[in-house]
Amino acid sequence: MTTFDALGIEEGLLHSIHALGFTQPTPIQEKAIPVLLQGTKDFIGLAQTGTGKTAAFGLPLLQLINKAERFPQALIICPTRELCLQIAKDLGTFKSKKEPVSVTAVYGGTSITQQIRDLKRGTHIVVATPGRLIDLIERKAINLENIHYVVLDEADEMLNMGFKDDIEFILQNTPNRQSTWLFSATMPPEIRQVSKKYMRQPFEITIGKVNAGNANIDHQYYATQHVNRYETLKRIIDFNPGLYGIIFTRTKADAQAITESLIREGYDIEALHGDLTQQQRDKVMGRFREKNLQLLIATDVAARGIDVQGITHVINYELPDDTEVYTHRSGRTGRAGRSGISISIVTPKETYRLRQIEKLVNTRFHKMDIPSGKDVCRKQFFHFIDKMLQADISHGEYETYLPALKEKFAAVEKEEILQRVAALEFDRFLKYYENAADLNLREERRGERTERTTHRDTQGRKFGNANGSGSYQRLFVNLGTKDGFYKASFLQFILDMSDLRKDVLGRIDMKEMNSWVEVEAGAARKMIKAIDGKNFKGRKIRMNDAETGGRRK
Repeated sequence: MTTFDALGIEEGLLHSIHALGFTQPTPIQEKAIPVLLQGTKDFIGLAQTGTGKTAAFGLPLLQLINKAERFPQALIICPTRELCLQIAKDLGTFKSKKEPVSVTAVYGGTSITQQIRDLKRGTHIVVATPGRLIDLIERKAINLENIHYVVLDEADEMLNMGFKDDIEFILQNTPNRQSTWLFSATMPPEIRQVSKKYMRQPFEITIGKVNAGNANIDHQYYATQHVNRYETLKRIIDFNPGLYGIIFTRTKADAQAITESLIREGYDIEALHGDLTQQQRDKVMGRFREKNLQLLIATDVAARGIDVQGITHVINYELPDDTEVYTHRSGRTGRAGRSGISISIVTPKETYRLRQIEKLVNTRFHKMDIPSGKDVCRKQFFHFIDKMLQADISHGEYETYLPALKEKFAAVEKEEILQRVAALEFDRFLKYYENAADLNLREERRGERTERTTHRDTQGRKFGNANGSGSYQRLFVNLGTKDGFYKASFLQFILDMSDLRKDVLGRIDMKEMNSWVEVEAGAARKMIKAIDGKNFKGRKIRMNDAETGGRRK
């Protein structure tokens, strides 16, 4: 069994990591640290998030820099402010107490003036987001001539966020670097291109299969009809009373709408999306890290770079369009050797995509039954009983109230007291779930065949679900992206016009001049009646059944 002592780490750093309780390195640390300590080799490390990559590059950096020279010698680039702050914090816990090392984080959304002052005071390691670093370079507020080591962390995320040109600009402005270290969960072609252009025969290691899921994560899915997706989400939350997790949606409109609905129903939840200011985002993340929030709901863009310890569940309200995105979503749980659960709510139309993701992460997803109302109440009840029995009564003068309590309950049987306690706590649950419907999608195999048929159908035929009921009708409308719409705004427009709920809609296919909308057959006539013939910016809207009216252009 390998220990940190055998990796070549200096005594001061060993003392610090032992004080943190770390003795055995993770696989990425065990393989990367001896190579990186040489300081002269370019390096590519492919491993999932939560596998200890920060220590894998952080410990060698802390050992390699010249502590006596107080200027930037190492540069760590990462995609988001949250990850930037987390890396700086982790390095602060790793560094030796005897030889102080200065670590400075620079990122957007806060005062650049203060960050410039911090840099002028002198620092050894700079942790930065690409945009803010380039701003500092252009202001000549940072000198990169003495940068020997450049680390690109979460490289695939940075490329997904459009930072390819920024990364190349930064690498071009660090001409004297001795080595470049690239860490990523996946290896898309863009990263391979960057590595070929800026790295010299990099030493490459892969922990597990590329793109594969973390072995500590249990991948589960619940199959239901589209119309039952929100109720299924609530059942999952209620059935897991100790849940501390992130719910992923595809759009910020969905994130906000679901958050508002859950808050109205008493859940501790906040949304994280692109419309939040940095101050609002920091406030939400602060509450979530302190566990003052049970749930965070986020879009993929807003959640990039989030690194929060102890997340028990990730819930995919909808599967992502890009199957690689699933790897990053699920990687928010099961970190640092802990176990975690990644749950997906899957409708008949998404079965095909689920199978694609299974192949990508090389993991079979476990099909779970959506809990019944009685199952939820039973689970909540015993969770409450366990909490009550574990309550700390050692503080406070509770004994002073005992005589009055005994007198008050003298004529009440013990069983009745327990029943009344349960009624106070569970009255809402019992009433809500009293006549709860079965939300499970039955006849899965048949549903999978229907999904494959649906996936191939692009000519306007009706779209059926697994059991033949609630089929979709495909509608044509002569509005498209040229009219200033994007998918989320178009969705909101047609819902506002027709006064229908979002859950009656299926897929939306937008082109420049026209669009096609899947609507549950029972709601299609109402939508056509509400929208067809109306005016939009002086133009008459035409909406009809795609099979008889609209043609693809």
